[in-house]
Amino acid sequence: MSGAGIFLTWFAKILDAAFTVYFWVIFARALFSWIRPNPYNPVIRLVYRLVDPVTYRIARMLPTRIGMIDFAPFLLMIAVILIQGILTRLLLQLALRL
Repeated sequence: MSGAGIFLTWFAKILDAAFTVYFWVIFARALFSWIRPNPYNPVIRLVYRLVDPVTYRIARMLPTRIGMIDFAPFLLMIAVILIQGILTRLLLQLALRL
């Protein structure tokens, strides 16, 4: 494997880890909607800033609210899993060819 292949493998692993962290941030945001933590906590504000803009756009495109339940975070989690799998597989296959 060449240097470019090693770099792509490294990049794919970093990207995979970033998607995994974002998945858990979305999961934490969904849990926070149930327990109502202190909104002035810096960690809570960071989670809200990372997830809310994306779920807001999903909710504008699709009707995601059924009664009191909002399915936008669930749809975002599915999208993250799909994009993570596709991108990391493509990058690793490309790295093997180099």
